[in-house]
Amino acid sequence: MSELSLIQVNAALASYTDPYLETDLVAANCVRDIRIDGSRVSVDIHLDYPSDFLKSGVAQMLQVALENIDGCDSASVNVTWSVAESKSQNSVEAVENVKNIVAVASGKGGVGKSTTAVNLAIALAKDGAKVGLLDADIYGPSQGIMLGVKEGTRPDTRDGKWFVPIEAHGLKTMSMAYLVTESTPMVWRGPMVSGALMQILTQTQWGELDYLIIDMPPGTGDIQLTLSQKFPVSGSVVVTTPQEIALADAKKGIEMFNKVNIPVLGIIENMSMHICSNCGHAEHIFGENGADRLAEQYNTTVLGSLPLSKYIREQSDIGTPAVAADDSSEVAMMYRHAARRMAVELAKRAAAGVMIPGIDVSED
Repeated sequence: MSELSLIQVNAALASYTDPYLETDLVAANCVRDIRIDGSRVSVDIHLDYPSDFLKSGVAQMLQVALENIDGCDSASVNVTWSVAESKSQNSVEAVENVKNIVAVASGKGGVGKSTTAVNLAIALAKDGAKVGLLDADIYGPSQGIMLGVKEGTRPDTRDGKWFVPIEAHGLKTMSMAYLVTESTPMVWRGPMVSGALMQILTQTQWGELDYLIIDMPPGTGDIQLTLSQKFPVSGSVVVTTPQEIALADAKKGIEMFNKVNIPVLGIIENMSMHICSNCGHAEHIFGENGADRLAEQYNTTVLGSLPLSKYIREQSDIGTPAVAADDSSEVAMMYRHAARRMAVELAKRAAAGVMIPGIDVSED
């Protein structure tokens, strides 16, 4: 029996296309080592995005492909993953031990931005990443409710200076909601709001994080400018609905991120369709293919599309977001696919050595 060849092994590995990298693992440079011993072969694969949930499945598929090679008696595949760092240059404030900061934003309110942010964060954590979630909507913080954090919960402090993030659903979280009562209105001018953001972002002991997801307030105001000017933001995700009015505001959000040199990693379209719970009829209530047109116009991608779902709303209201409630449900998998696509977009930038240039948006 002739010994296996490297060409045969690579051909078998190339038969599997990663759904998130959208190419085979050989072309994506994910094959780290191949060891051939007569009719036995061992392969090491390394993925650049959180993959705890996928490792065993990928390893099994590749093992079968290798053992189908004529002359291969046994194969073993070891799959590992890690998250690389992608940060902007010349930021004023550093966030220690945080590899990637991702801003989840929308041009207008009411499009499901906060729901998207919390489910993306939990999805990344479910795949094994270390994730933090910052509720940067100082005027209307809602993440505490969505995460099921009991009203009146306050973060511990260390040395009279540092906030200890509150842990919920596998996330390290911080929100203005933890510092004020639910009924307290935040009647602050822009500089005070920006100052509050800087304080809770820099004075929270996040620890080691692969991703810090920031749930931004709607619009394109002071907080967005402060974040882009002061902190090493890795990228942004813009949330919209297919409705023309929402798309018009989403364009403003994308234009703002382009202006301050923060890459738009992709778009998530909420309420893309409604499926009747009685008859199963699907209807595009708010329009159709709006995110696709927007992504094409701005040379970005659609990370995911979510239906208008009573289940998503109900789970958020009771403090157990969809991905936390059942991480294998159809809706949860939509968020998980979107989160992986977002992680891959960041990984591509890190692998290409893309550094986001620093900016100066201060007034003369």
